[in-house]
Amino acid sequence: MFRSLATLGRPTNYASKRLFASSSSPAVQVTKSSSRLQALRDQLAQEDAKLDEFVATSSQDAPIVRKKAPPRSSKVLPKPRWLKAKPADSENYHRLRNTVRELGLATVCEEARCPNIGECWGGGEDETATATIMIMGDTCTRGCRFCSVKTSRAPPPLDPDEPEKVSEAIAKWGLDYVVLTSVDRDDLEDQGSNHFRQVVQKLKEKKPDLLVEALTPDFQGNQELIHAVATSGLDVFAHNMETVERLTPMVRDHRAKYQQSLGVLKYVKTVSNCLTKTSLMLGLGETEEDIMKTLQDLRAVDVDVVTFGQYLQPTKRHLPVKHYVTPEEFESWQEKAEAMGFKYVASGPLVRSSYKAGEFFLKNYLKEQKDLEVAVAAN
Repeated sequence: MFRSLATLGRPTNYASKRLFASSSSPAVQVTKSSSRLQALRDQLAQEDAKLDEFVATSSQDAPIVRKKAPPRSSKVLPKPRWLKAKPADSENYHRLRNTVRELGLATVCEEARCPNIGECWGGGEDETATATIMIMGDTCTRGCRFCSVKTSRAPPPLDPDEPEKVSEAIAKWGLDYVVLTSVDRDDLEDQGSNHFRQVVQKLKEKKPDLLVEALTPDFQGNQELIHAVATSGLDVFAHNMETVERLTPMVRDHRAKYQQSLGVLKYVKTVSNCLTKTSLMLGLGETEEDIMKTLQDLRAVDVDVVTFGQYLQPTKRHLPVKHYVTPEEFESWQEKAEAMGFKYVASGPLVRSSYKAGEFFLKNYLKEQKDLEVAVAAN
């Protein structure tokens, strides 16, 4: 180094200064870097300690059911133009949301990130505003790969005042058709069936003319528990198949089985006169043959109502969309289902199980059935 600088004709003392500067500067930099590195290590150590404490607390108090992330797809399908929902910003929407907040209620509309919340909650001049109340808490004991609802093996206990709170909310809204749904509560001895029954009965007690639809869990196929809800006074018993039989093991929690869900809908018909209803998500990789077989299975157990909707991936950790079904395809499935004898079919990209559940056709059908029962009883 000295020689090369001297060759260039630079003074030796300058070279010495340069050498000193270049040799001392790194020493200063190393000191600063070491200081920053040590500070970073200290910060990470603190965060690790907090994380360890969190994991330990979570595992003792309410261990989380972790949803297995689906394999990353190299290609994410772009959303087509027809998947546009109504903005959630109407006066009615804000009124319903405020009531839900005030009473500490949960709605599947919010918890499951439903794209129709603006349309259903907003209502309109000639439309009924509909909110689907989710009872028994906002945390599910199951971890289906399509659902964004929170999961835990040990959710918080049930709120004994919930039946009263729900009936108060419905009274404030002035609705004539309400949809109740719930998370799965496998942690409870009766899986929440009696709580569900109490909510329905409280609603009917306060407003006898209210039409009540219940979208229920499978109660692990336990007929005694299903009976408690089916005979509670509700008008529509809904339980979702979610997908076709072939895809059920990949899409739903391992405790949710295709034949078990089919058995729930079949059993309800033996103990109640209420309508039975189910819903299918399309776009998960099902074939036309898969869908047709499912419809045949549903008709075989006398299911009255079926809805079709597009599966939408709620987060990157959930199952990816395999196919976006066109509005024309949805229309075709509606025609096929109606031809098979279903009393009511709703089919479209943004249709969900409780989407516009209180539409005029379904409400009128239920009211006509009630009038017929009264007439028969009078004779």
